[in-house]
Amino acid sequence: MISLEQVTFAYDGATAPTLRDVDLHVPEGELVLVAGRTGSGKSTLLGLLNGLVPHFSGGTLAGDVRIDGASVVGRPPRELAHLVGYVAQDPLAGFVSDVVEDELAYGMEQLGLDAQTMRRRVEETLDLLGIAALRRRPLRTLSGGQQQRVAIGSVLTMHPRVLVLDEPTSALDATAAEDVLATIARLVDDVGLTVVVAEHRMERVIPFADRLVLVEDGRVRDGAPADLLVDAPVAPPLVELGRLVGWTPLPLSVREARRRVRELTPQLNAPEPRVDPVRTSALSASGMSVLYGSTVAVREVDLAVGAGEIVAVMGRNGSGKSSLLWAIQGAGKRHGGQVSVGGVDPGTVSADRARRLVGLVPQTAADLLYLESVDAECGAADRQAGAEAGACRALLDRLAPGIEGAQHPRDLSEGQRLSLVLAIVLTARPQVIALDEPTRGLDYAGKAALTAILQELAADGRGVVVSTHDVEFVATVAHSVVVMADADVVSSGPVAGVLAESPAFAPQMSKVLGPQWLTVADVQAALA
Repeated sequence: MISLEQVTFAYDGATAPTLRDVDLHVPEGELVLVAGRTGSGKSTLLGLLNGLVPHFSGGTLAGDVRIDGASVVGRPPRELAHLVGYVAQDPLAGFVSDVVEDELAYGMEQLGLDAQTMRRRVEETLDLLGIAALRRRPLRTLSGGQQQRVAIGSVLTMHPRVLVLDEPTSALDATAAEDVLATIARLVDDVGLTVVVAEHRMERVIPFADRLVLVEDGRVRDGAPADLLVDAPVAPPLVELGRLVGWTPLPLSVREARRRVRELTPQLNAPEPRVDPVRTSALSASGMSVLYGSTVAVREVDLAVGAGEIVAVMGRNGSGKSSLLWAIQGAGKRHGGQVSVGGVDPGTVSADRARRLVGLVPQTAADLLYLESVDAECGAADRQAGAEAGACRALLDRLAPGIEGAQHPRDLSEGQRLSLVLAIVLTARPQVIALDEPTRGLDYAGKAALTAILQELAADGRGVVVSTHDVEFVATVAHSVVVMADADVVSSGPVAGVLAESPAFAPQMSKVLGPQWLTVADVQAALA
């Protein structure tokens, strides 16, 4: 179904090709997971399949790309819409209509299909994806998982042979991600669709994948997931556990690991509970309320962050996490409540001073990038923060090494842009750092680097607030967790207790070994 033959691609002005001598052959009806380090070329590989690369990106392509036996090289994306359906990382940004039904029909209108065919396909797709009840809903009122399913449906109505998804679960809570992935797996099983998914949170997709494609420094390896993960540079926690204890074959699902855990548990003593010292206050917020028209986004929420404490704010899409972060930073709407950072409310001072009190990394990181190159952004960050020259660049190299300084920030991958914005905000070393979905687009090594940076900031007495759906990241980095639902706080406390209380938030180690186990590092320490 998909065939890449000796494909080499280089962006204009790049010093080295992004992809080199790629040979890849994918049969019909497989679910393929594409993985690799941030900036390794995954999005470029996906863009080759539907003509976005090089038609819109520019660059030089050598070799041949064939879909269903036909070469797609030189053909623009509009000529491939019936063959390859493409869903980008942010579905809302790609919508062209206001209502679900209209969005599902739009692509077929561009293909010139008759009204009867369009009506039939819309109905079929609504039923297939389980979104019939949403047909007349405005797209902006949908949850993240619902938007993702509508985005998938908008390309399925054109009956493509291949579905390409770039980070489909990166902005979704655990429950919504499971719903989307179950839908994708059903399309592979019931419809025979070939699906290619690029995803950093491999633990979510690996159980469904038939084939793993690893992109490493422009080179591509593919094969059975269990075989390639033996020495892959990126791997989910279950695989790390299997490597640690020498399991063969490696477990790819919680169910597989549970079947083998009996041979491991006699060797393990329960880990020491995480006991955190009493801390002085870095940030206190009381009675925080945020309204958008008649919609209550945050309802009288209290939040306390100690100096040296990392607090994770979790909850399903639309629960009010981002609104809370913007409100405590001072730039967002606030209809009630008070915030104190060292006795000062960020909402009552200038924007520059507010950023030094609470530095916020937004979910749409590119909003903070405005200069012409990575070097220019880093240089400006150093000057504005009064930091030593090269401080921002050093942080960036820890998060996403290998980014060329002359590159335009808008040409970076999603994960690279996020890493750049993280480096810019962290360079200023604000008293409190607030991060909204900071691991979106980051690979496991990038998340490990971010964890180390946040732990250093906490050790220096800074307060850290992280809004995230990434339970594995929370299990590794956080001291305490606040869970929000429908604008309210429904649970809060130490990370082990809160994560263990909910199957939706439990990390993989807790699901396999029990609630007292959070990370592979806990197991490694117990075995040592």
